[in-house]
Amino acid sequence: MTSGMAASVPTTSVRRAPCRVAAAIVILGLLAGGWSVPAEQDAAPLVATPSSPGTDGTAHARSVVAIGMTVNDATRSTAFFRDVLGFERIAEMDLSGPAYDRLWGVVGAHARVVRLRLGSEMLELTEFVTPKGRPYPTESRSNDRWFQHVAIVVSDMGAAYARVRPHVQPISTAPQILPRSNRAAAGVAAFYFRDPDGHPLELIHFPPGKGDPRWQASAGRLFLGIDHTAIGVGATAASLAFYRDALGLRIAGESHNVGTEQARLTGITGADVRITGLRPPRAIPGVEILEYTAPRDGRPFPAEARVNDAVHWHTILAVESVAVAMATLRRGGYAPASEDVALPDSALGYAHAALVDDPDGHAVELVSP
Repeated sequence: MTSGMAASVPTTSVRRAPCRVAAAIVILGLLAGGWSVPAEQDAAPLVATPSSPGTDGTAHARSVVAIGMTVNDATRSTAFFRDVLGFERIAEMDLSGPAYDRLWGVVGAHARVVRLRLGSEMLELTEFVTPKGRPYPTESRSNDRWFQHVAIVVSDMGAAYARVRPHVQPISTAPQILPRSNRAAAGVAAFYFRDPDGHPLELIHFPPGKGDPRWQASAGRLFLGIDHTAIGVGATAASLAFYRDALGLRIAGESHNVGTEQARLTGITGADVRITGLRPPRAIPGVEILEYTAPRDGRPFPAEARVNDAVHWHTILAVESVAVAMATLRRGGYAPASEDVALPDSALGYAHAALVDDPDGHAVELVSP
């Protein structure tokens, strides 16, 4: 389960410096909010008709518009996601300047951002040309609280596993089918593995009657889209206070995963995982909270991690107003890691962005047109 890359991991929990965000992508349309974008272009401008901010104490997240990660080599990672996992490259841009320095918390940053699409979902790869960050932590485990992955839905697990296995470092012993005793997830098949940088990823197959109905309409495709991003957390209650109560996501399902299949899937002996699925109004992709009730030796997020380190992931949430969302979070006791930054151009497709870390250190970027 090692990535073969060196990086230190502290053994005590310290909140990271307010400097973690990556260039985010907003190119999914908000069906309810009227956001739209052309399918193919280098810098997708965002068209929006946001409604008036609410006053009910939540930030009114509208959708998870993209999920991103920092990579060491964008060319290598793009080839991997394209050639192995069926993603389509739709845009690439170079970003730098004072506004992006403030957003990312990295002085003198020059980033290369690549946008990828699978189905209707977006993945973002950000390579920091300068300054270079550290590689993904070695000996990372599925119950470490820096764990984050995207769940890539497949129409045929056997065929997808055969396609992927020669090109990846596995975490799972093989694809695992969750047993009937797990009523919420019975029959779901999954396989964990790592990308070239060491980031964990998941293949997932939903049998009839499980998952979103769209995953049953494959139209002959093997790789269908991204169902969710999953994050390791220390306490479900604290995560729900952030994602549900402050940001406004709703609980869409819960599961208790334990047993041989879960241990083989995660590479963690004795794995006992409490899973809570959260969805925004535009339901896919969602955010999945993974609390390991056993074993409890998962390590906290590296305190010194920065946006240009490969350990960095970011979940991009569209909100009605970044300013309102930031004020809501501050009233809830959360300290945003960046200011509300007015961006100088339309390269990312939106005008305002801000970063906040969740209770375990996972980065969330709030964006609005």
